[in-house]
Amino acid sequence: MATTRTAHTEWEGNLLDGKGLVTLDSSGIGAYPVSWPSRAEQANGRTSPEELIAAAHSSCFSMALAHGLTGAGTPPTKLETKADVTFQPGTGITGIHLTVTGTVPGLDEQGFRSAAEDAKKNCPVSQALTGTTITLTAELA
Repeated sequence: MATTRTAHTEWEGNLLDGKGLVTLDSSGIGAYPVSWPSRAEQANGRTSPEELIAAAHSSCFSMALAHGLTGAGTPPTKLETKADVTFQPGTGITGIHLTVTGTVPGLDEQGFRSAAEDAKKNCPVSQALTGTTITLTAELA
């Protein structure tokens, strides 16, 4: 069964001086302020599209990796994934770097890296972002 998740943004003003509020409608867990300065300079308590992409990518990748490891008979006890999304004003998103550390009993470093590469390639968010260079660092804890 397909699912659809929804968020919306209300924006006031022009790009440089305006501000917005991103609301996570499907979950109802919150609304988050956004602005151009929070995107192109310092966050200052506001989020950005890139931070939201980083959240989506790190969680999707973690799910895909957990699924792959479990399917291979080596379920993880813990995965910590960080996604760094780089934004260059005037150019756009220039890359995403995933960093994952895992605790996976019975798996060696090479097996973990291989599973992580597969998850990077096949998680739905990675597939949606195929126009972006995605790099990976993976190591066991």
